[in-house]
Amino acid sequence: MLYKNIKKIYHDIFKSYAHPELDTHIKKIMELDVYLPYSSTFFCITNTQNLTFEFVSKNMTACLGLDKEVLILEGMRNFWSRIHPEDIELWLKGLNDLMEFTLAEIPINQRYRMSYTWNYRLKNEQNNYVNIIQNTTPLEFDSAMKPIIGLAHYTVIDINVSMPITVCAKLLNEKNEYETKYFNNYSQKLLTDGLSNRERDVIRLLTINKTSKEIADLLNISPNTVDTHRRNILKKLNISSTGELIGMLKMNTTFL
Repeated sequence: MLYKNIKKIYHDIFKSYAHPELDTHIKKIMELDVYLPYSSTFFCITNTQNLTFEFVSKNMTACLGLDKEVLILEGMRNFWSRIHPEDIELWLKGLNDLMEFTLAEIPINQRYRMSYTWNYRLKNEQNNYVNIIQNTTPLEFDSAMKPIIGLAHYTVIDINVSMPITVCAKLLNEKNEYETKYFNNYSQKLLTDGLSNRERDVIRLLTINKTSKEIADLLNISPNTVDTHRRNILKKLNISSTGELIGMLKMNTTFL
């Protein structure tokens, strides 16, 4: 996909009108970076309005071998150019689905408590692909309450770990515990045409730890029907047991 096409789609997803400034606490995050230990994670402060990185932590070079000054200078154009070609369309679709879900389902006064996670493959300085799990927490919003300034954490996972493209939205509830509000798996295995929409509903609810009875209540069907859907899912995905299915789904959300 050409850069100009990515830029247009990305702009459409995060279309904004305000001109926000970074808060004082963001500057403190930058100052803290000096004291943080080196690890397999790094963080950036992203600006989806002008497609820039306001800040890139020192660990980025340790994780990917890239020059953070180049990333800051060239912005998201540089980063996008390193995403695996096979992942770009699914990644953009995932971002769009998350944005549509947030605007439709999350009240304005709760959006600042949301956290979003997705993954993709990224080429490092040695031209080798690695898995990236990105978690972004919004820090500032535009006039339409779309998140435009975010604190993004990136975890680097070896490419030998097979990871389908997934997206997840979580809300920090009144107990200060994150609860999953949205999850979607874009892997071909789980999005095969062989699965019905109802079976996909069952899979989605299984990923957030719902029992058959709870799924039945939420979908307004009988528990026996839910069990039938689960058996059909196992057969279609060539999985031997419900436990293996749930285990696979949990594996896909381990880092979410």
